[in-house]
Amino acid sequence: MDQAPGSPQVGQDGPGAPTCYRHPDRETGIRCTRCERPICPECMVSASVGFQCPDCVRSGSGTGQAPTASRPRTVAGGTVTADPRLFTKILIGINLAFYLVQLSVGPSFTERFELVGQAYLPSLGSLGGVADGQWYRLLTAMFLHGGYLHIAFNMLSLWWVGGPLEAALGRARYLALYFVSGLAGSALCYLVVAPNQASVGASGAIFGLFGALAVLMRRLRYDMRPVIALLVINLLLTFRGGIAWQAHIGGLVAGVVAGYAMVHAPRERRNLVQYGTCALVLVAVVVMTVIRTGQLT
Repeated sequence: MDQAPGSPQVGQDGPGAPTCYRHPDRETGIRCTRCERPICPECMVSASVGFQCPDCVRSGSGTGQAPTASRPRTVAGGTVTADPRLFTKILIGINLAFYLVQLSVGPSFTERFELVGQAYLPSLGSLGGVADGQWYRLLTAMFLHGGYLHIAFNMLSLWWVGGPLEAALGRARYLALYFVSGLAGSALCYLVVAPNQASVGASGAIFGLFGALAVLMRRLRYDMRPVIALLVINLLLTFRGGIAWQAHIGGLVAGVVAGYAMVHAPRERRNLVQYGTCALVLVAVVVMTVIRTGQLT
């Protein structure tokens, strides 16, 4: 087939085509005309002759500009950063700080911020809960824990799953995934459990990360057996007594939905699909909350 003048020189590499040196998951037949490294369409920059990679452009060899090629991007389109686990560390720090306050202040602090539909709260001396307008409990309960083992297990899981996922998605997408998963877990818990049954923990958000990690590993064609085995073990433990399985299931479903949008969104509409899906999950959270509030008031 003839090529139009000025079009990229695409090689006949077939199934074994090289991958972009900045995006190893993308096969390409295009090479930088200066250093001859393979580059994908997102990275190629128009030069006086052919196309060049962003590194050669920055070194002064190119003449064009590509707004999306100035910084390396993750598989989901996020910016690659020097510390890909920074926000995971911050989330762990926030959870630990909340737990230290719980230990210092005592049950009254937990009672004011745990997830409860509607119940008499001794610390308030009156009825309280999400049904009484305290919607913030859907969020604050995500940072409270019920004991040393509870927070230790959750924080180890967050470190093990959250770090790689943050590196793969980028910080903004990772935070969006974490919070929509946690809120979805809280909303389902509020919708289903008895109104006077309290719930705390980051498990809903962490199960959302598990779901998104499974989607990502399938997208990259990695061996999924380790993450599936760990997810199955966690799900089996979920249905033991004393555990709010509703939060786990709600977070998992939200994580799979949002995670799929993160890693499969078409490049030309990436932000719209990714953040639009997160917005739809938040709409579902609001709908569940409104329905349950109407039942209790």
